[in-house]
Amino acid sequence: MTSDAVLSPGWVEYDGEHLTAVGGSLADPASDATVNLQLPDCILVPGFVDLHVHGGGGGSFTAHDGPGVMRAVDFHRQHGTTTSLASLVTGELDALRSSIEVLACLVEAGELAGIHLEGPWLSADQCGAHDSALLRLPDPAEVNSLLAAGRGTIRMVTLAPELPGALAAIGEIVRAGAIAAIGHTAADYVTTVAAVDAGATVATHLFNAMTPVHHRDPGPIAALLTDPRVTLELINDGVHLHAAIAPMVERAAGVGRIALVTDAMAATGMPDGHYLLGSVSVDVNQGIATVAGTETIAGSTATMDALFRRAVGPLPAEPAALRRASTMTAHTPAHALGLTDVGQLSPGSRADIVVLDANLAVRGVRRRGTWVRPLDARATAS
Repeated sequence: MTSDAVLSPGWVEYDGEHLTAVGGSLADPASDATVNLQLPDCILVPGFVDLHVHGGGGGSFTAHDGPGVMRAVDFHRQHGTTTSLASLVTGELDALRSSIEVLACLVEAGELAGIHLEGPWLSADQCGAHDSALLRLPDPAEVNSLLAAGRGTIRMVTLAPELPGALAAIGEIVRAGAIAAIGHTAADYVTTVAAVDAGATVATHLFNAMTPVHHRDPGPIAALLTDPRVTLELINDGVHLHAAIAPMVERAAGVGRIALVTDAMAATGMPDGHYLLGSVSVDVNQGIATVAGTETIAGSTATMDALFRRAVGPLPAEPAALRRASTMTAHTPAHALGLTDVGQLSPGSRADIVVLDANLAVRGVRRRGTWVRPLDARATAS
């Protein structure tokens, strides 16, 4: 499946890390290359791109060591995420700098696509699972200090635009080459529009940790939903949003503006129990993460392949549903990051491929032309 068509039958050809050709007829290869692998009854989709993920498989991006971070990276790769932004929650500035240093090295090594600072410049009224005692106003010197610590690897910063100094900070973030995202906010409609005019282009998990829509006081959601300049993150995991919300956003904005994100934390893929999200204690019960002792949602335990399946809907999968889901899990988030070599299966793109069976379960994952999840027997059976 390419970004705009489902080819059945189809084939891909790659050389090293990149695709060299894609075709829709097995009788019409682009070259005389030998068919090395046949995958009957499987679907190939672009590797998933997750703009917002905090950890998984017991590993966290707030870990102050490479192995702890890579545990999370490797876990999500097994579920088809070949491109990730490592999201950091609000923390002490020294702790954030320490995490940024570790993550920056992994970005420079090609393991991560960048760093996402979710805080500490957030609204205390909409802080969600962030430690309210650690929230700060966006002082320009402080913002630039953390951006500088990332050595160009910080690709996105979420902040509340109503905070004093936030609009100026958005300008600094954009000038540094990062995305300014609006989230964890109690901003009114006018302030949100001003933030987009100042350069903000992403809505961090739209609806969650934002003032709800009111017909006389529409707030941030209406401003973000209706502005074509804004990419809309959605955590469509069955917990963060009612089932009616994602289809409503699709009708209002189109899939080209929706980036499905996991917002996954370390507990993803792990047993229920007690975990940490940054410095905040989190309880996980039946896969739902909440701040300990409260009903406040604290990230998710979702994976991108699960979000893909939910986006597709009933099986057998219709071609149009596959295209929609692939757009929201790969192409749109890649476009939001300004990445042109991921998020699609086309000549010149990275050979990032997820092999799915007819039930849309992951059977293999290839990243940069190398299997990071080897094909299982069900994928290769004739």
